[in-house]
This record gives sequence, C-alpha cells and structure tokens, in this order.
Amino acid sequence: MSSGHDSKAGLREDLLKMRNRLTNSFRTDVERRIAGHALELPELSGGSRTVAAYVSMGTEPGTRALLEALRERGERVLLPVLLPDNDLDWGRYEGPDALVRTSRGLYEPTGPRLGPDAVTAAHAVLLPGLAVDTRGLRLGRGGGSYDRVLARLEACGATPALVVLLYGHEVLERVPAEPHDRPVDAAVTPDGVRRFGPPGRPAGPAGR
Repeated sequence: MSSGHDSKAGLREDLLKMRNRLTNSFRTDVERRIAGHALELPELSGGSRTVAAYVSMGTEPGTRALLEALRERGERVLLPVLLPDNDLDWGRYEGPDALVRTSRGLYEPTGPRLGPDAVTAAHAVLLPGLAVDTRGLRLGRGGGSYDRVLARLEACGATPALVVLLYGHEVLERVPAEPHDRPVDAAVTPDGVRRFGPPGRPAGPAGR
C-alpha cells in the first residue's frame, strides 16, 4: 500500500472519530443549515434542474431536508443505487416514503432504475465526503463509487457543478491526493458555501 493511501486511511479514521462524537441535536441543526445554504446555490435552482444527490447515512451531514426541499420546488432529484461492483445506478427521488433500506444499510429509491449514465444529464452532483481542501480536492470514504461517477462525467464531456456537503471543520488546508482525484467546485457547510472553481461557471450539463 502506498504512503498516499496510508495517509488517506489515517485521516479518514480521525475524521470519522470526530463525526462519531457529534450529538444528535448538533447534527439536526447542521442538516437544517446546510439545506438552507445549498438551496441558495444557483446550480440547484430553476425548477427544471436535474440534481444527483444521495441519502445521508449515520453521522454524515444530513441530506433529507435538502432532498425534500428540492423535490417540492420542482427539481428532478436522482439518488444512487449501489451495484454489486460498487458502481452506481440511479433512480428518481419521489419522497421519503419511496425509499427502501438495502441489506448494506443504504437507502435507495424504489422506482425504475435509470442506468449509470443518467448522472451525465445532471446540472449538479452532490457528493458525500469526509473532507475537502483549499484546492477543492475531496477525501471520500475510499470505496471508489464516486470516483467512477466523476470519471464517467469526464469521459462524456459533462461538466455539472460538483458540490460536497461537509461539517465546517472538514474544510482543511490539504488532503492527501492522487493523480486521478478530481476537484469539486464548492463545499456547503453549516457556515455557508466555499467555492473553489472560477466564478460564473455554467451550471448546465456540457454536451447537451
């Protein structure tokens, strides 16, 4: 195992320990505040946008309030469906009652599967993560699912806004990086939005 992988693993462990110390009341407040800031992003508004998102699990910053708010104002929200090889299929979010918990503990949409390429039509992709640095490089959990998503977007020339949802202390000066890592455009934390890319980047899917 390379030293880069070693340092990523150590940082992941430290960040997960910090998340596990957060109280339920704190996480509830964070969910509300992140939703409020995210809903102000122009990339997530318009009434006809497609937003690829996810259902938060465990101590992750909560996403359910944001998912429901996006759906209620008319955005088309896609949620991931984990495939056996750790790639992601997608289905449309139709409300909290249309989610099912899988054997892996994830919540997935119950509706039709749209295929792994459905994400390429998204105007914005909300990414889970454990940290992001000042370059916009995201530290994920190491499963590789979203690395595949980002590679798929790049391969077809799609350029949706990439947004990671984090706790405030998870915006770091540097995270360990590898050549295949791709930067995100913004991080949303309880304190607001931190942008990393050039201002005014188009929010629509490229090549469409």
